[in-house]
Amino acid sequence: MYNLLLTLLMIDSVLIIIAVLMQPAKQDDAMSALSGGGTDLFSHQKARGFEAFMQKATVVLGVIFFALALALAYLSSH
Repeated sequence: MYNLLLTLLMIDSVLIIIAVLMQPAKQDDAMSALSGGGTDLFSHQKARGFEAFMQKATVVLGVIFFALALALAYLSSH
């Protein structure tokens, strides 16, 4: 059981890395910080399409990672 959970945790961690790397960039560079953030007016729009899917997938994978880590910690202590 421990080895199965450990394997699932490793697979989940690789999937989290892939999901984070596939998310589109937000383009917050030094010039936007120095210009006063005039483009921040429309930056709070709801994510749609691929970006929304990747955000949801990252959250789900993070929750699975947390649950697997807690289960492994419980199994290793008992």
